[in-house]
Amino acid sequence: MPEQTPDEAISPGGAGAAMDLALAEGATLEKTPGGPEGTGPAEKPRSLWSDAWRDLRRNPVFIISALIILFLVIISIWPSLITDQDPLDCDLSKAQQGSQPGHPFGFDGQGCDVYTRTVYGARTSVTVGVCSTVGVSILGGILGGLAGFFGGWWDSVLSRITDIFFGIPVVLGGLVFLSVVTSSTIWPVIGFIVLLGWPQIARIARGSVITAKQNDYVQAARALGASNSRMMLRHIAPNAVAPVIVVATIALGTYISLEATLSFLGVGLKPPAVSWGIDISAASQYIRNAPHMLLWPAGALAITVLAFIMLGDAVRDALDPKLR
Repeated sequence: MPEQTPDEAISPGGAGAAMDLALAEGATLEKTPGGPEGTGPAEKPRSLWSDAWRDLRRNPVFIISALIILFLVIISIWPSLITDQDPLDCDLSKAQQGSQPGHPFGFDGQGCDVYTRTVYGARTSVTVGVCSTVGVSILGGILGGLAGFFGGWWDSVLSRITDIFFGIPVVLGGLVFLSVVTSSTIWPVIGFIVLLGWPQIARIARGSVITAKQNDYVQAARALGASNSRMMLRHIAPNAVAPVIVVATIALGTYISLEATLSFLGVGLKPPAVSWGIDISAASQYIRNAPHMLLWPAGALAITVLAFIMLGDAVRDALDPKLR
């Protein structure tokens, strides 16, 4: 009588039964999502931006600051939603008077409604902050990115120019630059902020591009014959823009406070423009007799700057892998 192998002894059907069992197990594995361990369907690899958005949605600081900024943007575009008065409609007989029905913030030294001027002042501050940030980001990002990518003499020249700009005091530069400007619009202020703000973004963009171009995928694209423009736009820029976004978001609040500071000193926006800095400057001499004139525009300015700084901190925490 021939001896049986251990598999034939365990499985009465012999080799045929063993084959049937293997086929059944293979079919079971195919039906089980995620592989042999049944760990679920394989997830699509998440990018830095998807991870950042997921973290931001769970961050209460981001939610609060985003809601405040959204409210400011809405009243900047449509101030008539929350007030139906004209910020330039003043009545000297009501000068420095406190809160009254229909005028919750009282009146300023010219008899203008403080509530209406505070609402319309948001338009100026948000416009200056956003336009300055966009201009600074575009100019500094392009110059810094090109310097970091090409290096050489271009990098050396840009580094020396940024050192010169970093040595100029911002407020002193504003006093000198804007004192010769007679326009009362926001564009000279925006131009000054862009002129003195781009070196910071340029230095951040330069360092980020230098780090990104050393990655393996960039070297592989270069070896395959990709052009400089393709490598810059397709491979380097998307992976180097995160630090620029973080710094620009935080700087936006700084630009708003800088506009208010220059307007307070009398070289920024000028009447009849409506600005929190102008109202704070006008109310500073009445702080003892009518503190409400200073409280509301200064409080609105502080809340706005704080909201943008909080938003920048939340974005930084979400986009920095080292903080995860």
